[in-house]
Amino acid sequence: MRRLLCLLALLPGLVHHASAQQAPPQGDDKKLPTYLTQKFGLAKEKAAQISEAVTTAAAKYSLPPAVLLAIISVESRFHEKARGGNNATGLMQVVPSAHRNLLRNVKDLTDPDVNIDVGSSILYGYKRAAGGDLDAAMKNYGGSKAYAEKIRTRAAEFSRVLDSASGTSAAGAVGDADSDDAATNFSGAFSAIIAASEVAATVAQGASAPASSGPAQATSTTSAASGADPLAGRHNSRSRER
Repeated sequence: MRRLLCLLALLPGLVHHASAQQAPPQGDDKKLPTYLTQKFGLAKEKAAQISEAVTTAAAKYSLPPAVLLAIISVESRFHEKARGGNNATGLMQVVPSAHRNLLRNVKDLTDPDVNIDVGSSILYGYKRAAGGDLDAAMKNYGGSKAYAEKIRTRAAEFSRVLDSASGTSAAGAVGDADSDDAATNFSGAFSAIIAASEVAATVAQGASAPASSGPAQATSTTSAASGADPLAGRHNSRSRER
């Protein structure tokens, strides 16, 4: 009980810090589209569309925008018409057969706005089913611990761009940060998000079950706002490793 009370006391601060790190950056909204154009060869209009869709989805599902960008990079290298195993489709390689409930009213899964929203909803659903554990959600999305680590690495790169766009560096000063500092900055933010997630999961478990009980069972549905259906077939039913 004493441990549970301590965790409850720490939770607000951790969640506040994680939320601050997840918030979409405010500032130069052209830097990310420019980076996507230069790095991945996207047309300016398409880069701007994807940037806006990621920002919107990150805010809607309380997910780090750098993580969403990293998943798109790993899954499709920003090719909106990409196709993979098990008919995985679009920027975030959504598998239609694994998420039929989410796609009932979807006409074009290759549309960047639609695909990013659906993919983000899936990741959010996995996170919620894992008791708020974003790390577990990423493993579930890609099917392995190695995949989650790859997302961490890519997200550090995008974090540098997002920090630059918001006018802050890894050290909190105005201007660009080098790659190592950006990676360190993102790792710290990511660790804070995971720490908050783990505390939330522990609190939820302690509040609903005796100390001797096993891990809480993940729910099979999410909130109406998310529309995610995390247990309706796993996203990682694809066989290929990225």
